[in-house]
Amino acid sequence: MTERDNRRGRRDQRDETPEFADRLVAINRVSKTVKGGKRFGFAALVVVGDQRGRVGFGKGKAKEVPEAIRKATEQAKRNMVRVPLRDGRTLHHDVEGRHGAGKVIMRTAVPGTGIIAGGPMRAVFEMLGVQDVVAKSQGSQNPYNMIRATLDGLKKEASPRSVAQRRGKKVADILGSNDKAPEAVAGTDATVTSAQA
Repeated sequence: MTERDNRRGRRDQRDETPEFADRLVAINRVSKTVKGGKRFGFAALVVVGDQRGRVGFGKGKAKEVPEAIRKATEQAKRNMVRVPLRDGRTLHHDVEGRHGAGKVIMRTAVPGTGIIAGGPMRAVFEMLGVQDVVAKSQGSQNPYNMIRATLDGLKKEASPRSVAQRRGKKVADILGSNDKAPEAVAGTDATVTSAQA
């Protein structure tokens, strides 16, 4: 096998391996008035993700809708970000995201909550693979701003493992205060019952 064939094989493998799902969020028709009349064009906004913690968005413009969607999808695949998820279903902690006049608040949720979020934000969470989240958009309803604000917030997500690594501590030290709380509560209950007895 020559080096050229080997390179081609590697490229084919890279193209086949990641399976991405995509969601068309918005399509906008724009017109330009020229001497003979109007020329129409289309702008598409697409969110792409592997539903396992990676997501990206892209926009594309063309004379035809399918071509605009194709361009947007390609751009989205190039601009993907990885987001750490707790148990592969929800966020690790509550977070806010901003972009321009767009502001979004995202909160962790217990299993069975589902995705409580508006249009463009819902598309991002579905493509990311989040199953339980409560989100609210405050500010601009422009889908571009909402998606950028959502991604801005998701980029701030940090897993306990990454925080522990950054601080040079163990994961148990980071999560320690939360784990001790139920035991302390149980201890106080025990004292109350013994005092009552």
